[in-house]
Amino acid sequence: MDLQEQLKNLFPDHVPSEEPKKEEKPTVWLQDEPLICKYEKRKGKPITIIEGYNGADHDFKQLAKEIKQLLSVGGSFKNEQIIIQGDYRDRIMKFLQEKGFKTKRVGG
Repeated sequence: MDLQEQLKNLFPDHVPSEEPKKEEKPTVWLQDEPLICKYEKRKGKPITIIEGYNGADHDFKQLAKEIKQLLSVGGSFKNEQIIIQGDYRDRIMKFLQEKGFKTKRVGG
């Protein structure tokens, strides 16, 4: 017997109410122009570069941290670019679109 059934037995007249869904507020500033997601090779190793964000640096750094944690890879934030180790363009673009950003794929 699960908890819901036990509660119904204890309180037969009670009608459970639906909890209101909480809307997620964006943690970073969303812009109108798309973020550019491109692929490069540096020293023979693939990297993914995200650029074109015109909000605050703090927000872009937070976004870089979230992407690195999502993919479990290394990366950095330099010269207003997020540099991610490896070719993860598709997964990064999907993540950014779920956050509410527009994305543009550049190169190959």
